[in-house]
Parts: sequence; C-alpha cells; structure tokens
Amino acid sequence: MLPSINSVNPWLVGVGLNTILLGLAAIAPKKLLTRAGLFHAWLLAIIIWGTLGWQGYAVVMFYFLVGSGVTRIGMAQKEAEGIAEKRSGARGPENVWGSALTGALCALGVGLLNSGFILPSPQSPIPNLQSLLLLGYVASFSTKLADTTASEVGKAYGKSTFLITTLQPVARGTEGAVSLEGTLAGVVGSVAIALVGWGVGLIDILGVAWCVLAAFIATNLESVIGATLQSKYTWLTNEVVNIFNTLIGAIAAVIFAYVWGIR
Repeated sequence: MLPSINSVNPWLVGVGLNTILLGLAAIAPKKLLTRAGLFHAWLLAIIIWGTLGWQGYAVVMFYFLVGSGVTRIGMAQKEAEGIAEKRSGARGPENVWGSALTGALCALGVGLLNSGFILPSPQSPIPNLQSLLLLGYVASFSTKLADTTASEVGKAYGKSTFLITTLQPVARGTEGAVSLEGTLAGVVGSVAIALVGWGVGLIDILGVAWCVLAAFIATNLESVIGATLQSKYTWLTNEVVNIFNTLIGAIAAVIFAYVWGIR
C-alpha cells in the first residue's frame, strides 16, 4: 500500500515538488527567474512547504504568478520610458528575498512552534502566537503584492502621478510617486491574496481586513521612504526597502489583530 501524502515528510515533498517545478521553469522559453533566482526560489519554496504545507505554498505561488504577470503589463512602454523592472521582470535572488524574507521568517516561526522547539509560556501575553505568525505571513505577501501591483499598474496606466510627500506632479516611475490607478490596483491585489490566505485556512475573515489595511499603510509608508530616504543612502536599495515594506505590513496586521483580540 502506498503511503498517504499526510504520512510523507513534508520537507521531502517540498524538495521533490519544487525540483520538478523549477526544473520546468528553467527550460521554459519565457524566464520568470534568473538562474540564481531559480535556486533561491527553490530554497524558499521548500521552506514554505516544509513549514506551512500546501496552504502556505498556495499563497506564495499566487504572489509569484500574479506579481510576475503584472510586472509585464505595458512592458514595451515601460522599457521605452526607462522605468521597467530590470531583466524584463525576471526575478533574481535579491528579488526573491526582498519580497519573501519576512514571510519566510514567519513560516519558520510556525515550523518551530509545531516542532516543539519553541514552547509558548502559559504566562505569555500572546496566547495564540501561531495564529499571529500565520497572519503576519499572509500580510507580508498581501503587502508585497499590493506594492508590486500599485507600482506596475501606476507606471503603465497612471494618468496623474504625484510625489506622496508633497503631492506635486512627477513623472511615472519616480521613487515615492503614487497614482489613483496604481493605488486602487494595489488594494485589489492585497484583497485577492488575503482571500487566498483565508480560502486555504491560514487566516480568518477578519484577518483579511487586517491584511488589506496593513498592506495599504505599509505600501504608502514605502512610498514615503522612497521619496525621502532612498536617494540618500546607497544601501537602501529597492530590495532592502521591500524587506522593510513587508515587515511593516506583517507587524501592522499582527498589532491590529492583537489589539482587537484584547478589547
């Protein structure tokens, strides 16, 4: 009798599944990842499957596929204007971890709790740490998809683009620029992936609201960082800003849920 999927070590499943999928991605004619990006995406995907199973995997795959898709919206026009993502949107290691480091840390936290390496204290002020980590996981990707969607749709279709700190008109693609079209698209993106997280059982329906609200706040704060700080510090690359962005989104969602829960 063949073993059921539930009895198979999830880390082995993750290695096998992602080796096949990323092997296919490597030979696909349209590259979504660079060669180095493939390896780092493989490592990330194994971590997610090993700690959160197919449910967590569904969220990160939704982000990757939709995020890659919106990056290609109006690509010819954005390349002509010099505001397109480098490598025609193919993700490298810096993009993988800039987008997913926060989520990966949340997933590893859940994995440590489930394995017994971390035992929450009965006197802990955080009674349901696992639920909060799962919320942080979904919120991090909700935030990143909101940011990616807002940026790419804004660069392609934004009719009026303003600097978030002064509301002065600026060219599309300017760091810290926002547009109505991009902002609305970002909200739609955050709602969509939060609903995926709810649909697979990682968060409850109220968690969807926390993710969307946190994503909106974090995405706008990222625009403020882009408008005020990014040009002043060479180490503050887009990828580093993305880490801060997803971290703010995850923390904000966790704070909202925690404060609501202790009311």
